[in-house]
Amino acid sequence: MGMYQAYPEYKDSGVEWIGAYPMGWTLTRVKFESYVKARVGWHGLKSDDFTEEGPYLVTGSDFKGPEIDWKECYHCDLSRYEQDPYIQLKEGDLLITKDGTIGKVALVRRLDGKATLNSGVFVVRPIKDSYTSRFYFWLLQSSVFTGFVDFNKTGSTIVHLYQDTFVNFRYALPRVNEQTQIANFLDRETAKIDALIEKQQRLIALLKEKRQAVISHAVTKGLAPNAPMKDSGVEWLGEVPAHWEVKKFSHCASIRNGQVDPTKEPYCNFTLVAPNHIESGTGRLIKCETAAEQGADSGKYLCKKGEVIYSKIRPALAKVCIAPSDDTICSADMYPIKGCSGLTNKFLFWTLLSNWFTSLVVLESDRVAMPKINREKLAEVSIPVPPALEQREIVDEIADKTETMDRLIVRAKMAIELARERRTALISAAVTGKIDVRDFQQGGEAA
Repeated sequence: MGMYQAYPEYKDSGVEWIGAYPMGWTLTRVKFESYVKARVGWHGLKSDDFTEEGPYLVTGSDFKGPEIDWKECYHCDLSRYEQDPYIQLKEGDLLITKDGTIGKVALVRRLDGKATLNSGVFVVRPIKDSYTSRFYFWLLQSSVFTGFVDFNKTGSTIVHLYQDTFVNFRYALPRVNEQTQIANFLDRETAKIDALIEKQQRLIALLKEKRQAVISHAVTKGLAPNAPMKDSGVEWLGEVPAHWEVKKFSHCASIRNGQVDPTKEPYCNFTLVAPNHIESGTGRLIKCETAAEQGADSGKYLCKKGEVIYSKIRPALAKVCIAPSDDTICSADMYPIKGCSGLTNKFLFWTLLSNWFTSLVVLESDRVAMPKINREKLAEVSIPVPPALEQREIVDEIADKTETMDRLIVRAKMAIELARERRTALISAAVTGKIDVRDFQQGGEAA
């Protein structure tokens, strides 16, 4: 925030989450400035009352950005809309979620018909000309408001923002013309930050796509670009190097049978791997806990170090990892698999992670009643098996290239996190008067 100046003079608010605020600003509460209403219960509103046409029925899921996405909005019949005139929306209204993920904010803009609320959203509207909804939009995204919410939900097991709590939110309010200047500044500067974030998100998506392409190409076509090819005889696989074999899964991999009791020694102290412990698409273990720590009480599969652990449940079919030690068990939603007949575990690991294999198995799982791949279907899947030396070369090449891409993905994620932190800090500093942006111009200098 070094490029911004402070106000000439401040006074102490005496409120923990506000601190000092500029002279000339007014300390106030939501209830003194705003009309706040929400649906009181559902008044008998059931899921059947959500319709394809009629007045809009805004829910928390419609908060997709700074404005309500009317194209994705639910509808209700006219009688439901007329049931509560206090929550009939107007152009320029400010909406805030009060249940679940509380504090999401959106403005009502480009409203092309009647609209009302479900029970999880407040409508906030000025009762006099003391503030603009655009300023309030930014105020309710600041650390001042999130600090207030956190302070008031301490000890609560239910995440809910009560109206009598919200209306007592205290904040410092500048004059209306200054509010407009602050809102304009934040519109402009956050748009720049959002563009940077979007650029990094696109980069991550491209890197992940390239990562999968590298894996899939290597395990199906090999590393030699001019190698003679042959028809694999498998529709989804196409051509493979002529010197490779194509084998049924059951001929080159074995799935362990028999389960152990995770409540008994020594298995209760073994690391228990479940699909949610594995990062999708990368094979990285992101959580390691024992069966006892997880409170496991049903049968698990024993895994040996280096074996492949594969999730048979969709949508977690791209969740694969290597067993980290002999003291490992996996959930019944996973298969412990060992390569055999010339197939190494590491090559099998990358094959199971490939888009080629995942797409094929998703297709097979669509054909059964349960969204999973069973042992019988998996046994029939044909996979390419290169010579052992070539498998090692392919594994090393994939590991090297994916490691490079993973580092770039981590760097991009860090850039996004820093940008989001800066965005939050900028909003909070501007709406609380910690920085003076009244004369700050688009070029980055004070007028």
